[in-house]
Amino acid sequence: MQKNFRNPAFTRRRRGSRQGFSGKPASNTQDKTPNNRSRLFIAWGVLIAAGLGLAINLYYLQIVRGPKLTQRARNQQMVNLRPFMPRRPVVDRGNNVLAIDRPMYILYAHPKLFNKSNEEMAERLAPIINKDATELVKTFQSKKSGITLAPALPEEIIDRITSLNLNGLELVQKYSRFYPPDDLVADVVGYVNIDRRGQAGVEYSQEKLLERSVQTVRLSRSGNGAIMPDHAPEGFLHFDDLRLQLTIDSRLQRAARTALKQQMDKFGAKRGAVIVMDAFDGSLLALVSQPTYNPNKYSTSDISLFKNWTVADLYEPGSTFKPLNVAIALENGVIKPDDTFNDPGFIKVADRTIKNALNNGYGRINIAQILQHSSNIGMVQIIQRLQPSAYYNWLERLGVGQKVDTDLPFEVSGRLKSQEQFIASPIEPATTSFGQGLSLTPLQLVQMHGALANGGKLVTPHVVRGLIDSKGQMHYSPNRTTPRQIFSATTANTVVEMMESVVLEGSGKASQIPGYRIAGKTGTAQKASPSGGYISGARITSFVAILPVESPRYVVLALVDEPKGENAYGSTVAAPIVKSVMETLIPIEQIPPSQGRSEE
Repeated sequence: MQKNFRNPAFTRRRRGSRQGFSGKPASNTQDKTPNNRSRLFIAWGVLIAAGLGLAINLYYLQIVRGPKLTQRARNQQMVNLRPFMPRRPVVDRGNNVLAIDRPMYILYAHPKLFNKSNEEMAERLAPIINKDATELVKTFQSKKSGITLAPALPEEIIDRITSLNLNGLELVQKYSRFYPPDDLVADVVGYVNIDRRGQAGVEYSQEKLLERSVQTVRLSRSGNGAIMPDHAPEGFLHFDDLRLQLTIDSRLQRAARTALKQQMDKFGAKRGAVIVMDAFDGSLLALVSQPTYNPNKYSTSDISLFKNWTVADLYEPGSTFKPLNVAIALENGVIKPDDTFNDPGFIKVADRTIKNALNNGYGRINIAQILQHSSNIGMVQIIQRLQPSAYYNWLERLGVGQKVDTDLPFEVSGRLKSQEQFIASPIEPATTSFGQGLSLTPLQLVQMHGALANGGKLVTPHVVRGLIDSKGQMHYSPNRTTPRQIFSATTANTVVEMMESVVLEGSGKASQIPGYRIAGKTGTAQKASPSGGYISGARITSFVAILPVESPRYVVLALVDEPKGENAYGSTVAAPIVKSVMETLIPIEQIPPSQGRSEE
């Protein structure tokens, strides 16, 4: 009984104490409240500090570094693109294409990707790309990938290759300058190099007209770098259809080159040239230099051929300069058209003796006969009537010793002794009277004879007509120097009629064309040596013609350098070339027959 006895009070206390032990007394809760507050303050402090730091960083990024970061973002999102713009085509006056940009392709081979044997691939490709099949097999075996099979294939060849459906071939497109006539007009058009810069001809001198203006545009691109065409400016890839038109006539150019080649081959000549000019405005209808080069294969050509020697080289014109001296004398009134002179075959000037080319005399002859027989003695007597200072001033007025104003590149100035030297020595005017002792370019001689053909004006020889569109409408035409009146129309026409007698009765008979009145003058000049004096046995033969005599307009010059043989003269070498060229010129320009002339 006692064992089970429990004191109620004790029991309650224990329960109470149990409750007190397991609960949380008021005094303990009050002690722990400050700790909770400190934790809260710490948390808030951290959040505030973080927010403040974020705000400072945002300020730094947005305000301080904002412009730089914005520019960096734009650079990543945008790309500067300079689209390829092909050079403008070059066409002749008949709109025949002389130069044009066309797509070409580089052909690569990757043998590791071939789905056929090397031998079979070689057999299929060799005839198309003009390679030896056996050599192609060796090429395929030399490398597993990245073999260049052809650096420039045209589209028609590419079509044949793609039709084979062969794996392991890669085509990369590029643009290349192409010259459809090959070497026909290379002397005028020139070529562009691998960097697409003009190096000769109008490709060089007219670079600004041939290059289309290109503006760099900024385009958006996606995250993977692909250009987004939706954001491209409207029409930024469009370009004009303008082309550079030349005054050259390809038909006449071809006829001139053919005739020149034949005579050069016949006489084993070093080089030659033919120039045809419309004296009304100076437009060049043909300009041929031989030998020449193919601008499509310029890298294999002799670099000396890139400069057209008709504008870049000097020579002594010889007797072809005599009609100009006659015009100077007539204009100064020191001679009259019907004056006569005695030609004994020689004349002493100071301590020199001057002779005719054939060492013979022609007796009493008039001025026309002086030109017919190409009398040096007669010319010296004519010029001796002029004061040396007055003669020198006229030579300068004519342009001797100066550059020709032309749109062809690399032109050089002619050579003329100083006025002091010229006046001090009587031999200088004497030798100049028959075209020696001075030098000029073939183009300049044509320009001067043009002044006889057009009534006395010096025009600007040129090959550029202007920029035209696909419909033939002119959009730009170069400004040229106003023609200078050198001789009176009366003097010019008188000299042309005198030159006609050279063709009818003198050394120019080989240039006669039935039904047409033609004026001309032959030249067979000694070739000057760079070191002084003349090269023994070397000569330059030439013939210049003006037609038609009753209404002069066209000047044709043929020049052949160092023809071989005893019978190599202007009359035998150059005159037949001019005749052949004029026979092509007449129907092209629709020149009517001269009235009163027989067709036989």
